Amino acid sequence: MWSSVCIWLFFCAFTPGSSEKLNLGDGFSFASYYGDHMVLQRAPERAVVWGYARNGNEVEISLIGPQSKQVNSTPIINGIWKMVLDAVQAGGPYNLTAVKRGGAAAKIVLTDILFGDVWLCGGQSNMAFTLAQVNNATEELDLVYKFPNVRVFQAALEQSRVELLNLAGVAVPWSRPTREILGGKDFTHFSAVCWLFGRYLYETLNYPIGLVASSWGGTPIETWSSPRALHMCGIKTFENRSHISKQKWASSVLWNAMIHPLLNMTIKGAIWYQGEANAEYDQAKYSCTFPTLIDDWRMAFHQGSEGQTAQDFPFGFVQLCTFRKNVNDGFPEIRWHQTADYGFVPNERMKKTFMAVAIDLPDEKSPWGSIHPQDKQDVALRLVKGARAVAYGEKVHYQGPLVSNVLINKIFLNVTFNDRIKATLSNNTFEICCSKEKKPCAEGSEWFAAPMKGQGSNYVLVSIAPCPVDNVAALRYSWRDWPCAFKACPIYCADGDLPAPPFTINRRPSSS
Repeated sequence: MWSSVCIWLFFCAFTPGSSEKLNLGDGFSFASYYGDHMVLQRAPERAVVWGYARNGNEVEISLIGPQSKQVNSTPIINGIWKMVLDAVQAGGPYNLTAVKRGGAAAKIVLTDILFGDVWLCGGQSNMAFTLAQVNNATEELDLVYKFPNVRVFQAALEQSRVELLNLAGVAVPWSRPTREILGGKDFTHFSAVCWLFGRYLYETLNYPIGLVASSWGGTPIETWSSPRALHMCGIKTFENRSHISKQKWASSVLWNAMIHPLLNMTIKGAIWYQGEANAEYDQAKYSCTFPTLIDDWRMAFHQGSEGQTAQDFPFGFVQLCTFRKNVNDGFPEIRWHQTADYGFVPNERMKKTFMAVAIDLPDEKSPWGSIHPQDKQDVALRLVKGARAVAYGEKVHYQGPLVSNVLINKIFLNVTFNDRIKATLSNNTFEICCSKEKKPCAEGSEWFAAPMKGQGSNYVLVSIAPCPVDNVAALRYSWRDWPCAFKACPIYCADGDLPAPPFTINRRPSSS
């Protein structure tokens, strides 16, 4: 059983019952995201544990398990105690015991604790989309019992105008996976992308994975950003922010309530699925707000964990899938801004990041609307490839083909890629901007379909007719909300697995 223990006006901690019952009157507890079955970050990083005590002098922390036995004490300062454990190799299970010394004696025992890699999963509704909503949901849910060492935790949906120290609520306490937990009501628990990412990662690493979900459907990036991050992008933090369903959001309210409380946690990395809510709102600023959110989270988690979370921890994200056909709705621009306008990651602005391209995974018949495609398996697989390369240093192919060079003659553009490709000729996926003006082309410029006329092992030929050579000002690829059918975009890596990301290239550089 889990009992709720309210601490001060804004904070509420969730502590597991055990044979050593907590005296609730003395306010002694772990913070809300510690409990039985949890995963703590493995060595070489050191896990941080902390909590509350209204009286007493110090707290003795003991960790006992198959590979480690450690006992240390930490003082209680202003009602809070905090300790950085010694590094522990992946494995378990362990018992973690906290004993308060001084004042009324109190003791808490947490059991079945594992050490592994902890990943944070954030974003909006496509991250909140549950395993029960995906394609082949029954089969996926039948498999969850085979992965008892992939543990899950989920923050409750809460908002706050001020930064909270502890989570105000917990939707799913640390748990072993079950059908009930992973197959909750639509958009509740547990995140399909988060779970599948963790499961596929476990199959590669073969040691415990902890998944911490903190997401909310329909939310713009401003809600997840700290005031200092928004200030860096010229956004006033007191403004309300609207998203595609026209609900009003105040800046930073989810950073305050659902991210800031987690900062003391040592994590391996984070994955993110968000951007739909910014396609028509603050779209142009997304090339600042998203990279700045990553920078800010990295700094904050590094500081909050006493330097244990890497200050450049790996950050993966899903480039937006599709929503509507033949509509200018901002999705191509957001996809571009998700990469800080480079078209790929990692890059100079977004180092140690990885991206799952999803433009070729549309789902026109999704029961939850085409903005919520049911194929989350391919999304998670592509994220895991990126994580294996960027977070774990494996030599795996994790990116689709990227443009390395574009040459022009009187008839064609020769578009060369950095790797071998598998191409299918298309009449309208490439577009050129034909302009006499000596300035870069943009969304408001005139763009014309440019048919693919030929291909080689690492290049395609794109027709420029009827545009005169001197007027070919720019080229772009897959620059539509819905650029292709399912797994049928024109250009993939040679094995046909990973699609080329959308891109735009201006022949005439910006004056800035």
